[in-house]
Amino acid sequence: MKQDPAQATFSHLLLSGTLVHEGSFQEMQESFGIWVHPQVVMVVSIDRYTDLVIGKPFHWRMEIGHQVVEGVCEAVTEPFVWVWVAEGVLAVLVELALESPQEPGFRQVTGRIARQIQQRCKKRGVNVSIGIGGFYDNPYMLHFSYEEAKESMVDRFFQGNALIFHYEKKQGQEGGWHSPLASAERAELVARLRIGDEEGTVASLRALLDKMAQTYRHDVNMFKSEAVELVITMSRQVLDSGANAALILSENARFIQDLYVTIRYDKFVQKVCQYARRLAAYMEPNDLTAVSPVIRKAVQYLKENLHRKITLEEIAQYCCVSVYHLSRLFKRETGMSPIDFLNRKRVEKAMYYLKSTDCTVQEIASFVGFQDANYFTRTFKKYAKCSPTAYRRAKLC
Repeated sequence: MKQDPAQATFSHLLLSGTLVHEGSFQEMQESFGIWVHPQVVMVVSIDRYTDLVIGKPFHWRMEIGHQVVEGVCEAVTEPFVWVWVAEGVLAVLVELALESPQEPGFRQVTGRIARQIQQRCKKRGVNVSIGIGGFYDNPYMLHFSYEEAKESMVDRFFQGNALIFHYEKKQGQEGGWHSPLASAERAELVARLRIGDEEGTVASLRALLDKMAQTYRHDVNMFKSEAVELVITMSRQVLDSGANAALILSENARFIQDLYVTIRYDKFVQKVCQYARRLAAYMEPNDLTAVSPVIRKAVQYLKENLHRKITLEEIAQYCCVSVYHLSRLFKRETGMSPIDFLNRKRVEKAMYYLKSTDCTVQEIASFVGFQDANYFTRTFKKYAKCSPTAYRRAKLC
């Protein structure tokens, strides 16, 4: 079923709240020949649409849209009008035989309509989720119902597909906001990024996102806001390393905008981790970009295992070469031995902890793979030309 232009225009005037600029509701009804008096808006969204549409031809998009509209028309027996408000998202404006939202049957009636829409669409091979706004008998206020219907679907982010959401006004947080992330956890993420540890950065980021999801399970906006803060923090580190500022900032703006409109948690995490991997790649020194596959594998293994004791034999075994061959090839391609590279990266990571956290030198030594604080101090002096304490004091001045 194709959209009637008069019905589309009438619906848009109600959803946008611009009806007041055109004339009275009765005048508009007469002008368009539409006598429906909708009091509630339902937003019908095709589940996983952005994934389903990949690689599909244009006529597929038309066909799936027709299936949804026909499913709605079969399911809704009450007077209604409809209009597409975004690709894969349909707004259904329904007239109910109710006089006020206080009537006990409001949620039951709208819930029944939503379930019928889902059932009819499913028979046509399309799964949908539905957000239901509040009841507004005044047509000039129906746009509030539309905004509420969209807002109600925020909870779909964590919960999945084929769901129905009734709008409920969220209560403000009491007692202020407290991040679930400890400063040491944030520091570990950034420290891994600074040494160009792609896998370690992604693993650390996933753990933080999972922890945030548990805390903000009922507050998607807070989850997204704190995730964006992590992205900005990582980007700032890349900028500090001397990366192209215009490129990073423009990429950031596009990426953050995309994150805020992502409607599924798993897709959100996938996007953030892919972006973090790209940021970590910017931190790779230029002299390591052209090394052989064997040495690249060894470098990544070293970065991922800074926190523990590691031997040349273990690295060689991981790379499937002899210790002699690994040592000779590593020195030739990087200009340093594997152990020298390992200690340099440990010191780089320690530098970030020293200037951005209040962890003790002993704690930092443990974080970066030294069990002996005295040996850590000697190694730090070798590469940084000063003690950990002196470095911290200089950076805090």
